[in-house]
Amino acid sequence: MPDTKKLYDVIVIGAGPAGIFAVLELLKDAPQTKILLIEKGRDIDRRKCPMMQGKSSCASCAVCDLLSGWGGAGAFSDGKLSLSSEVGGHLARYMDKETLEGLIKYVDDVYRQYGAPEKVFGESPEEMERIKNLASKNDLLFVPTRIRHIGTERCKEVLERMRLYINEKIDVVFNTKVTKIIVDGNKATGVKVITGEEYKGRFILSAPGREGSRWLEREAKRLKLTLLNNPVDVGVRVEVPASVMEPLTSVTYEPKLIYYSKAFDDRVRTFCVNPYGEVVKEYLKGVWTVNGHSYARHKTGNTNFALLVSTYFTEPFKEPISYGRYIARLANFLGQGVIVQRLGDLRRGRRSTPERISSGIVEPTLKDTTPGDLSFVLPYRYLTDILEMIEALDRIAPGVNSRHTLLYGVEVKFYSMQIKLTPELESEVENLFAIGDGAGVSRGLVQASASGIMAARAVLKRM
Repeated sequence: MPDTKKLYDVIVIGAGPAGIFAVLELLKDAPQTKILLIEKGRDIDRRKCPMMQGKSSCASCAVCDLLSGWGGAGAFSDGKLSLSSEVGGHLARYMDKETLEGLIKYVDDVYRQYGAPEKVFGESPEEMERIKNLASKNDLLFVPTRIRHIGTERCKEVLERMRLYINEKIDVVFNTKVTKIIVDGNKATGVKVITGEEYKGRFILSAPGREGSRWLEREAKRLKLTLLNNPVDVGVRVEVPASVMEPLTSVTYEPKLIYYSKAFDDRVRTFCVNPYGEVVKEYLKGVWTVNGHSYARHKTGNTNFALLVSTYFTEPFKEPISYGRYIARLANFLGQGVIVQRLGDLRRGRRSTPERISSGIVEPTLKDTTPGDLSFVLPYRYLTDILEMIEALDRIAPGVNSRHTLLYGVEVKFYSMQIKLTPELESEVENLFAIGDGAGVSRGLVQASASGIMAARAVLKRM
């Protein structure tokens, strides 16, 4: 049990990949380090989402087991490790490319040590070049990326092994939310939790994840830290027969494609491609959004992926997260959750109905949806961008632009306001480090994990 009278060497807020890898690195080089890890969700073996247990509807839990708990939001993701320095975050701002690539390899080795599979997609230069050339002829930019796919069920197993290793080496407290970072004379000295207890620590590593990004932003403003705007990504999740995307996914598993729209010159990209996967709902502080998973051992007949439009807001607007939540709430208001629509119905200017969905050739993998009309939800600009990219994708993966293609809305990625950090990821408050997706420095498992290692190494130098 954690001790309020004990002075910890390090207090880690959040047990997602950033927090876990920080702990692993600290224990590797300094096993006697006194560490307290505080997580507002549950332990890995107690995370039980009703939808993951076969129940169709979201229970709107106060703390979402899909997003919070040991492993963070990545615990029930499909576990894609992007082994490229060009995707998955902003760590290139803090080091040169060669150093970052070395760190990514180190992270990958740790995942393999705990059970990640050996197979890597995207190892064929000839096939990757073929896709790149085909994409460029159709106004698409293909980002070659090597992917190690763990799979949703294996991801949980990997995290369980990490939990077993860490068990009893540190103090861990679950179901406990940190409410305040304690600072004395511009130096972080501890944290206060929702029950009122205070824990003292020499170094504080804040890794609250995307689900905790709003809390970290509030704390940053309270502590008068410099904040940098990150974009908000808004779009839809697309579901097609797996055979449509097979020419791409068989080579690279997750084809990362970027398109600049003709109408507005907006950046649109594919994200989180799930071959033979399923579409899922996520619940975040009163808002339902959509996401996708794929399993290593269980396959569906469909592939799903997100199409996201990135928007950087300029002065005076400084609330990109609130804007994304507003659009998601609008979809929830109209559809009482997630809306699904056939692409053909959207193009014809009519809503989808249960009968029209059931008569299509794409059987939806997410049943807990409301057939509706996404044009009442997404701004015209975003909708135009997405429809343009679907047309471009159809030229390299024929069938994407089919009238039977399903669109689920909305998908929103809340990238936190990024805190101004040093190359060691230390904030303007001494001994307070901000890591992972919740701090705006990463956008995926690998760079989130890497950021935890960076902060841990900085701490080790000072101990």
